[in-house]
Amino acid sequence: MKHAPLVLVSVTVACMIPGAAGQAMAQDFLSPMGPVAQAQHDHLIRIVAITMIVALPVFIGVPLLLLRYRRRAKRSAYKPNWEFSGTLELVLWGVPIVIVGVLSWQLWHSTRSLDPYRELGPDALRVQVIGLNWKWLFVFPDEGVAVTGELVLPENRPVSIVLTTDTVMQSFMVPALAGQIYAMPGMTTRLNMKATRVGDAIGLNTQFNGLGFVDQQFQARIVTDDEWAAWVASARDEGVLLDAASYSVLAQQGNVAKARGDLALQGDGPIRFTLKDPTLFEQVVGRYHTGKPVPPDQQPGTDVYRPEAAVMGDALEHH
Repeated sequence: MKHAPLVLVSVTVACMIPGAAGQAMAQDFLSPMGPVAQAQHDHLIRIVAITMIVALPVFIGVPLLLLRYRRRAKRSAYKPNWEFSGTLELVLWGVPIVIVGVLSWQLWHSTRSLDPYRELGPDALRVQVIGLNWKWLFVFPDEGVAVTGELVLPENRPVSIVLTTDTVMQSFMVPALAGQIYAMPGMTTRLNMKATRVGDAIGLNTQFNGLGFVDQQFQARIVTDDEWAAWVASARDEGVLLDAASYSVLAQQGNVAKARGDLALQGDGPIRFTLKDPTLFEQVVGRYHTGKPVPPDQQPGTDVYRPEAAVMGDALEHH
């Protein structure tokens, strides 16, 4: 940990100068792009300010005590029979008790207000997220499109996200917009967010899940309403058909670049899809509720996975 002091200094400077990190692309809640991240940012500032009530007197008082009671000091009083000071005891015990109480209330209040399941407004955009090794598939069931490699959201519109994985447990996070939430196979979790300004943010998986873990990042693009409508129209017109065969291929191990090769697509960057069946997400969740284990050659994420053997293919075709 020889670099620990440098890391501590960097984090301290970042906290003192909100927004200094990630000018081109917001990377954390110190550069908030929405009300949830802004609330997290404000909560941190309040907690730091409150704890400074304890920390600052120590930082200031220790040098002063050393200076006042140094060897041969003439102003320091010598009191060999001193035993008790009510005022000092009140300060030493009372201040910490009050601070712990205030911090407890702050934590309780922030936990309630930052509940990831709490909706942030009416007419929320529905986004279904499926975690794969090592990429995220974002499904927009109402728009009939999907994308992997990026998350495009309209500005100033609440977003209601429901998550699962078709492989091992993963952890979804867009720090500049909202906090972290886990996703597990056969289960669903929810996350609500809202972007209040146009820009780009980084999204990632914070749960280590294999050698390709570092590649499971994406760009969250916040766009205007007109740009959002144009993006949806473009995905509908030019996107790859997301049917049983293409999903089975997409579910293979690898990042987005490898998925492009597996799907025989030219170029690079995100992959846009048009949905054949808007119930894809429900079917991915449902395959883990049949009462039988998924065979390894049909389980996305395994080394022996074979797209042509995947049960999901038949389920999608005959749903």
